[in-house]
Amino acid sequence: MAFSDFFWHGIVAKVVITVTVLLAPIAAETIELDFSIGWVTANPDGLYDRPTIGVNGQWPIPLIEATVGDRLILHVTNDLGNASTSLHFHGLFQNGTNHMDGATGIVQCPIPPGESFTYDFKFDQPGTYWYHAHNDGQYPEGLRGPVIIHDPEGPYEGEYDEELLITFSDWYHRSMKDLIADFISFKNPTGAEPVPDSALMNDTQNFQVKVQPGKTYLIHMVNMGAFAAQYIWFEGHTMRIVEVDGVWTEAADADMIYMTPAQRYSVLLTTKNDTSENFAIVGAMDQDLFDVLPEGLNPNVTGWLVYDESKPLPEPALLDKLDAFDDVKLVPTDGEELFENVDYSFQLDVKMDNLGDGANYAFFNDLTYVGPKVPSLYTALSVGSGNSTNPSVYGTNTISHVLEHNQVIEIVLNNADPGKHPFHLHGHNFQVVYRSEEEAGVFIDHEGISLPKVPMRRDTLFVQPNGNFVIRYRSDNPGVWLFHCHIEWHMVQGLIATIIEAPEAIQGLEIPDDHLRVCKTAGIATSGNAAGNTQDVFDLAGENAPVHALPAGFTTKGYIAMVFSCVAGVLGIIVISWYGALDLKTKEG
Repeated sequence: MAFSDFFWHGIVAKVVITVTVLLAPIAAETIELDFSIGWVTANPDGLYDRPTIGVNGQWPIPLIEATVGDRLILHVTNDLGNASTSLHFHGLFQNGTNHMDGATGIVQCPIPPGESFTYDFKFDQPGTYWYHAHNDGQYPEGLRGPVIIHDPEGPYEGEYDEELLITFSDWYHRSMKDLIADFISFKNPTGAEPVPDSALMNDTQNFQVKVQPGKTYLIHMVNMGAFAAQYIWFEGHTMRIVEVDGVWTEAADADMIYMTPAQRYSVLLTTKNDTSENFAIVGAMDQDLFDVLPEGLNPNVTGWLVYDESKPLPEPALLDKLDAFDDVKLVPTDGEELFENVDYSFQLDVKMDNLGDGANYAFFNDLTYVGPKVPSLYTALSVGSGNSTNPSVYGTNTISHVLEHNQVIEIVLNNADPGKHPFHLHGHNFQVVYRSEEEAGVFIDHEGISLPKVPMRRDTLFVQPNGNFVIRYRSDNPGVWLFHCHIEWHMVQGLIATIIEAPEAIQGLEIPDDHLRVCKTAGIATSGNAAGNTQDVFDLAGENAPVHALPAGFTTKGYIAMVFSCVAGVLGIIVISWYGALDLKTKEG
């Protein structure tokens, strides 16, 4: 069912669709779009006008809506003038179209100002997704929008009357360029992330959803935020969760859900049989993530289910605690059982620490990600089939793992950080074998743990503070994929690993001319190893490298002490100078 009555913050997303009738039982459509990506001015929280990245002169950017089997041809022109860009379709596997995944430095070069680039792929998966920029911490500037792919044969067809879409996000008033400069700095040695200025619902505040009594709605929800997870609930109503991250699940009742950046849910919500009152919809940012709470911050955003426009819009009730549904309990409707025979398992240990410039960075296994000089997909295609299976050609600090084709892969992730992290795997969803509670420490083994027969699957999963999780998936999608934290600040800090999956199977993949052209314009090489070396692909001399390490024995606490000592010293000099000037004036008087 289409969103025929859905208004996107007062803007009807108008999409020009070219219909191609195919010789198939059900005709698929070709959706051909032209996107001019450029700056506009927006003020979604009513507090501050700021430059925002829009599409075709508008923001919010369009909803993209399709049906399983449809094809998207998206022509992107970068009209920003002062920044490169890209688009990643989050959660779509891009099976056979790895070069359309949109991650810059991985499968494509950034699109320079004035250049055009075409994304061309099929929508092979039903569910709730979104698209966003995937370079230079850019999507919090506004370049992010929802994608809904309808499933005519879905397990809940006929159980709802209408579909709705509600997005949740956080919003910053300052530019990402300025925020990143302050964040990755010796002035911020603890790595305290910038706290959002506001929370948004459907890219606005005070959003109203008009509903009718006695109807059931399929509500698609997306967290498009950069940092804040949100607790979400509909006062006076129970949600029935039926989809997470594109995976249909057996219906599960929930009064409240917890949705991290990049996660999606679809729920069935049945309205009441009378129109005597309206009800609040609440998104509450997880304040445990914030190091400091700015004065005057409103961490919540409120919308309403409006049964009767003449009735008041009630303030949400205060809650004693936020108690969300545990998503690990969800069971996919397809009944896919736990992959028991693991072919290859590897461990990723997360920590945040300082490097020699005094700034705070993020690490997997004591390495912080640094992008290569040649996009990793182009390296896989140019160094030769035999060499492409050697992880060293992809660079020292790309944290690359090479997988064989059609194996059961297990990732054990240990979080030595006191914050939650939502991790996303490109090109796949994965089985959630286990997730620990907080402060569980390092994962030891499976003994004593009850493993699920049919585990929950999704593509973005959060790990608890100082906790761990174990996920499994099948390496059935050859290509170069990322595994990374989807908090944008942690991406900037380097919390990224590269998954090179069956690189022999993608040899011969043709990269379109316009993709190579943007690399040439940007001055980025398209062949060779991570250092751009085409003669000796195991010679990494000149590869991009991280900031030098801290001197031995120097700790984060040492840097904090140094910073405060410097500040105290400067203040002391100012005070002494002030008293000296005061004394001089007294003597002159």
